[in-house]
Amino acid sequence: MLTFDKFFIGGEWVAPAGNETLKVLSPTTEEVIGSVPVATPADMDRAVAAAKAAFNGPWRDWTPEQRAELLTKIADGIKSRQDELTGLITNEVGAPYFFSMFGQVLSAAMVFDSFAANTRAFPFEEQRAGAMGGPILVRREPVGVCAGIIPWNVPLFIIALKVAPTIASGSTIVLKPAPETPLDANVFAEILVEAGVPAGVVNIVAADREVGEHLVRHPDIDKVSFTGSTAAGRKIGAICGEQLKRCTLELGGKSAAIICEDADLEAAIPAIIQGGLMNNGQACVALTRVLAPASRYDEIKGALATAVASQIAGDPTNPENMTGPLIAERQRERVEGYIAKGKAEGATVVTGGDRPDMASGHFVSPTLFADVTNDMTIAREEIFGPVLSLIKYDTLEDAIAMANDNDYGLAGACYTADLAKGLDVARRVRTGTFGVNTAQGMDFNGPFGGFKSSGIGRELGPEGIASFCEYKTISLPGGSEVPMGA
Repeated sequence: MLTFDKFFIGGEWVAPAGNETLKVLSPTTEEVIGSVPVATPADMDRAVAAAKAAFNGPWRDWTPEQRAELLTKIADGIKSRQDELTGLITNEVGAPYFFSMFGQVLSAAMVFDSFAANTRAFPFEEQRAGAMGGPILVRREPVGVCAGIIPWNVPLFIIALKVAPTIASGSTIVLKPAPETPLDANVFAEILVEAGVPAGVVNIVAADREVGEHLVRHPDIDKVSFTGSTAAGRKIGAICGEQLKRCTLELGGKSAAIICEDADLEAAIPAIIQGGLMNNGQACVALTRVLAPASRYDEIKGALATAVASQIAGDPTNPENMTGPLIAERQRERVEGYIAKGKAEGATVVTGGDRPDMASGHFVSPTLFADVTNDMTIAREEIFGPVLSLIKYDTLEDAIAMANDNDYGLAGACYTADLAKGLDVARRVRTGTFGVNTAQGMDFNGPFGGFKSSGIGRELGPEGIASFCEYKTISLPGGSEVPMGA
């Protein structure tokens, strides 16, 4: 049991205004593994006030170099507690052990290290020749007090995507972790204290949806950074639009992996399995639509079936197991509903489609559907579980059209022996990220985000810092010698 009875607000652990608590359940054992208090609007107001006070305090005088050093210290703090955090997130999320280590914990540390390097190189102030006479200064100043809304699938990693650019820009933030996974966020708060983050720069308050909306609507919040479902993102975006409030929305995906006729299947199939079934299929960048040429369809179906069937489902704390449980019973029911719909619409289950024999836990067997057409529900909607759909195409032009024929546009991949062909496909598929002969859905030095219903704005890279900044132009008279600031 990991029990917290206070919120992290203003650099301190403070008692909640209410007395409601949230019990955190393991998706593997279905037993209670911890608890946290649940915020009232008064608690959230206190956190926003702390973030506002910090933004208007000495924090605004920190230089980019000082902020970069702080980001490095946070990265080092995560690495120093790697084993503890890996075990905790495996128990909270049900993610397989090695994915928890590399995809959740060490990736979060890498995000902070990447932002440290990008902060040192970022043009917070630059001089340009003016078009109207004298020179101008273009400044990128911190956006202000931010709200970070965190999902349950990769909680610590998404925390890093919110906190790192906040610190890099000189802004402040109030984090609301998901009700399913608040424990790692509070351990992260301990790392912030050890790293020397000034009081109020980062505040962490667990809350339900209603109090989360109170945070989004708060008049002292200047920007909302949200990762989660497209439905929730639309609502948050509407609120921000009403209030002319800045927002970044990183939402769902239904990404396609295009296998070309010349692809090396020994290399492509493991990459697709990694990209499609990572984190038990609970990943927005998951490659869940596999587009296969008609000339090799049966061969690819057989290779994929063998690979999917080999994904061992079981206790995620055992490093030998490749698939853990889904986050909750409601999520398992959702995935099983999609499996039933796929069968009803004429798709064929090649492997999986059922529950593995487990004494407890919200498990669904890794599943491969064949005979899927691009208009079926399982090919169009985000399932968020270990389910792949194999779709036949005739020409590469057809495959590109199928990849683009979807409401989402987050990620994608292409597998081919011809790199030039792969790059051509990548340039024509309308997604925010794309891998050629890799399942890698993002790079920490490049912008990450989606087209269409996959969201608005970008995270990571210099663009990730820019999204937490406001632009200011300062005009000066002709002949001015301009001293540069920070």
